[in-house]
Parts: sequence; C-alpha cells; structure tokens
Amino acid sequence: MTARIDFVVTSGTFSLDGETHEVDNNVWIVGDDHEVVIIDAAHDADEILAAVADRTVKAIICTHAHDDHINVAEDLANATDALVMLHPADEPLWRHVYPDDDFEALYDGEIIEVAGVGLHILHTPGHAPGAVCVYAPSLNAVFSGDTLFRGGPGATGRSFSDFPTIIDSITERLFELPPETIVHTGHGDSTTIGEEAPHLDEWLQRGH
Repeated sequence: MTARIDFVVTSGTFSLDGETHEVDNNVWIVGDDHEVVIIDAAHDADEILAAVADRTVKAIICTHAHDDHINVAEDLANATDALVMLHPADEPLWRHVYPDDDFEALYDGEIIEVAGVGLHILHTPGHAPGAVCVYAPSLNAVFSGDTLFRGGPGATGRSFSDFPTIIDSITERLFELPPETIVHTGHGDSTTIGEEAPHLDEWLQRGH
C-alpha cells in the first residue's frame, strides 16, 4: 500500500507570555490505509481522529511544545494508545499544559517507520528549544512545524526562542535538503526548500 500525506486544519488559541491569539494549525497524517503517524496534536481531537478513521496510530509526534501543537496530545493518546513523542528540550513548555503527564523522548537522528516510510527527526531549535522537523525522503517532504514557513522563519520574539538559533537550524539542517523538497508547515501554505533558500539574506536584514 502506497504511503500518502493527509492533513486537517484545526482552529483554537495559542497562549504564551500572557498573550493569547486565535490560530489555525495544520495537523499532518502520514501513512497508508492501515497505519499512520500524526504530526502535531492541535485543538480538536475529534476532527483529527475522523481523518485517521480506523487506521492504527503508531505515534503522535509533536514538532514542539507550544500549547497549540500539543493541547489535544493526551486526548489523542488515550483514544489511540499511541505514544506522544517530543524532544526533551521542550519539557518546560510541555509542563505548562501537562504538569503531571509524561511523553516519550524524541531525539535528533531518530527514524520512525510508518507504512514503509522513514521519518527522520531533525532537531531544529530556535522557535522553541526542542523544535524538530520531520523529514520523509521517500515522500519528498519535510514537516517543519513552526521552524520554517512560506516567506520566512518561525517567530522568535517570545520566551524560549532565539533568532540566530533558528537561522542556524534552517541553514544547517533544512537548506541542506534537496531544493525540490516540499515543506509542509505548522500553519498556512506549504512551500519548498528551493523557494525559501534564496531569501536568507532578506531574513537576516529583517531580523525577528
């Protein structure tokens, strides 16, 4: 069975540093007709589970632990018996939402297999200390969370974030991928590595 990429857009809020904003999140589902991995757990467990349907969920990968990317992680885990996976550097953010619940540690270089596809974990800090991107070479895709968007890097003006660090992550990890790699983002439209790489100097001049 050929693996494919599905997604749903869920809506809710993002809160940090005393501010709350309305957001729409992309939740990516990678797999085939039998098994999937969910990338990010945003806002609406029922909508995500409807997209999964009767397929087995092998893992719930969180690209980082801002509340809009994890706020239904436990609901999904309870419904699917799948592990919630997160880079341990984001534990302080995780504890804002789940003070008593744990997660499975996810590390740079780890490969998670689903439906014959290897999902390669790339630690890409900057937007958050434990931010990761999930690279699927056989699908010509990388799931960038909030590290890279169409038009620039993720925001770095809040706690736990750093602009030089996210630039290093993008240039050293993401821009090393083939230019035709499709970047499936945590919010908004997809892009490609080749579309974004030429704009690095603009981002540096603009700063965040």
